[in-house]
Amino acid sequence: LGWKFYDADDYHSPENKKKMSEGIPLNDEDRIPWLCELHDILRREDSSRQDVVLACSALKKMYRRVLASGASAIESNQPEQPGENAALKILFAHLDGPRHVIAGRLEKRKGHFLPPELLKSQFDTLEPPSAPENFITVSLEKSLPEIVLEIENAIFQG
Repeated sequence: LGWKFYDADDYHSPENKKKMSEGIPLNDEDRIPWLCELHDILRREDSSRQDVVLACSALKKMYRRVLASGASAIESNQPEQPGENAALKILFAHLDGPRHVIAGRLEKRKGHFLPPELLKSQFDTLEPPSAPENFITVSLEKSLPEIVLEIENAIFQG
């Protein structure tokens, strides 16, 4: 696509990385500053008319709202008013698959601070996207080229 790529894991605080590496799941308090920083990156890139891919475990609806609208999403469950910090246009690609498939991929990942033992907490926290969120669900059981093609098709159709 020629778009900039950001891995949200690169923006976790040292405290968050330490906590996860010790097998302690993050909570909302840990994640909100991280999500706000990611929103700021997305907003900056949007202001420059730069399209972006962000790899991020935005597990809860509220987290996805923070990515799109910033800190104001935390204080209000109401839609933004026109002209008031308008939400970014984001397509969320929910990569969905059985726990054993994801666990197998985590086991193969080397040098990452998230241990496979935290996968259960990720599933426990997960709120899959639903209407009216702008999202697609893509099966992780497909091949990588099929996953990429499905996401690309959704981007260019939407």
